Amino acid sequence: MRLVIAEDQGMLRGALAQLLEMEDDIEVIGQTGNGRDAVELIKKQTPDLLIADIEMPGMTGLEVAEEIKRSCSSCKVVIVTTFARPGYLERAMKAGASGYILKDEPINNLIAHLRLINNGGRFISPELATAFYFAKENPLTEREQDVLRQAYSGCGTQQIADHFHLTRGTVRNYLSTAIQKMDAHSRQEAAKKAKDNGWI
Repeated sequence: MRLVIAEDQGMLRGALAQLLEMEDDIEVIGQTGNGRDAVELIKKQTPDLLIADIEMPGMTGLEVAEEIKRSCSSCKVVIVTTFARPGYLERAMKAGASGYILKDEPINNLIAHLRLINNGGRFISPELATAFYFAKENPLTEREQDVLRQAYSGCGTQQIADHFHLTRGTVRNYLSTAIQKMDAHSRQEAAKKAKDNGWI
């Protein structure tokens, strides 16, 4: 199988590539630490599989998975993460990811999962599946998530309004509703709670 690795920690990316290259049936044809570059690599190299971290500059692993689904690429996406956030798993599944695996899995297990996925299977680390099963449902609408995501990045009301071409009043209403739903006292607290659950 031909694969691309997208992981912003250079040492981890290099070590993973070396270990995978030791397998006779695996060829690492591209590596990057940037999500946007990962999308370009996939267009150029047409790999069978992408191993992607969630937290990356350019685009997150989840955004890359969503872009690959939109482009109808045959490349299968495997999210490898340290985060057991139910909202992240939900987004990954909606984006068509074939695997969602914890980074602390032994390398032999990871390789076995990659082979399974390459052959048409799917795999979710059991701890992640359990966290998802017992998680609360996301109460936020898509627009509330968008607005909280901007607030989490430090944007003020006017900046958020300009970004989404909304009025300040509309943005304040979205923020107010989101704060109530998150049982928070401020937009920052609401954004942090949403982030901790993987909803933004």
